[in-house]
Amino acid sequence: MRNVIVPLLIVFVAMAASSRAQDRMPPIPADRLTDAQKKAIEEFKAARSADISGPFVPLLRSPEVMTRARAMGDYLRFKSSLPPRLSEFVILLTARRWTQQYEWNAHQPLALKGGLKSAIVDAIAEGRRPEQMASDEDAVYALIDELQRNQGVTDATYARAIAAVGEQGVIDAVAIAGQYTMLAMVLNTARTPLPEGAKPGLAPFPR
Repeated sequence: MRNVIVPLLIVFVAMAASSRAQDRMPPIPADRLTDAQKKAIEEFKAARSADISGPFVPLLRSPEVMTRARAMGDYLRFKSSLPPRLSEFVILLTARRWTQQYEWNAHQPLALKGGLKSAIVDAIAEGRRPEQMASDEDAVYALIDELQRNQGVTDATYARAIAAVGEQGVIDAVAIAGQYTMLAMVLNTARTPLPEGAKPGLAPFPR
């Protein structure tokens, strides 16, 4: 039992340390915002009916990038050809690959609400291939997993994905993975913390 407890303690210590890591790009005080940053915030609020948070806080350092990333997200999150069950599935796969706690914390509940089975969500969190996936989930999983690992997909994987979600669905799935990879990279670089009171949902993988 002691051999099991020690690795677990190491994991939870690492998770706790990660959650306390210094926020390199915290919110910019209102009196230090440039005109371009103020405009980007106003456009964000108009589009999302919410204040900026998460990756958009560090992205504000480059307001044009933030605005374009938000516009891409407006489609990929809310209007893509994929149902929420599949789009959130892709986001969770991306968050797990980057061990991105903020993304996972934000989208794990949305995936469950969208109809993704809790057993599938748990498997992703643990880095396992989920069992008993629906046929479209299996096809999308193979597409994204293979693309992330091999930087390409085989003809067989591509054909399965096309049959499951169509050409637009394949492009949307790949674009969602790309968008949330970019956001994960920003969040990891900036060390953006979880919302207050939230606990890390992902154990770090060995590097």
